[in-house]
Amino acid sequence: MKFDTAYWQQRYRDKQTGWDIGFASPPLTHYFDQLQDPTTTILIPGCGNAYEAEYLFNLGFKNVYVVDMVASVLANFQKRVPQFPSKNLIINDLFTLKGQFDLIVEQTFFCALSPHKREQYCEKMENLLAPGGKLVGVLFERDFEHPGPPFGGNIKEYQSLFTNFFKINTLANCYNSIEPRQNTELFFIFEKK
Repeated sequence: MKFDTAYWQQRYRDKQTGWDIGFASPPLTHYFDQLQDPTTTILIPGCGNAYEAEYLFNLGFKNVYVVDMVASVLANFQKRVPQFPSKNLIINDLFTLKGQFDLIVEQTFFCALSPHKREQYCEKMENLLAPGGKLVGVLFERDFEHPGPPFGGNIKEYQSLFTNFFKINTLANCYNSIEPRQNTELFFIFEKK
C-alpha cells in the first residue's frame, strides 16, 4: 500500500485518526516545560492537528515549524491558532524538506512510516538537525495486531537503528503516557553526533 497524500487525506475524512489524542502528548509537554531558550528553531514532522506546536507556541516559542502532507489539517490548525505564523506551516513531504533546526519533535510520524523507510527517516532527521541538535519524542514499544500504520517496534530495534545516526541520551519507558498508551511508549532524546 502507498502511504501518500491521498491515503492520509482519506484517513482524516474517514476519521480514522487513532494517533490524534486531541491535545499535546504529556511526555512531550513535560519536556517542553523544561526548555529555556524561546529562540530555539523547532520542527514537528507529520504534525497532523499540531497540538504540540500549539503548546510550544503558547509557551512563547515563535520559531516552531510544522510540516504535513495534508493541507486541510494545517488549515484547521491555522483557524484554531490564528496567531501562528502562516509561513511556518509547510505543506510538503518531509523527505523533500530543506533547512536546519535545533529540535525536531517526533510524535506518531515515525510509526506512520513503512518500516523500510526507517533508515531514510534517520538520515533525514540527522540532515535537518543543526550541529548539536536533538531529536526528541515518543516511540511505540509494542507490535500491532493489524497491518500498519501504525507500525510498532521495540527498544532493541530502536537502539540498533538510531545509534548509527545519533548519540542516545535517553531511551526509556514513559512514566506519563495517557492511559490507553501506558506501558507501550518510550520517551527518547537523541543528539546529533
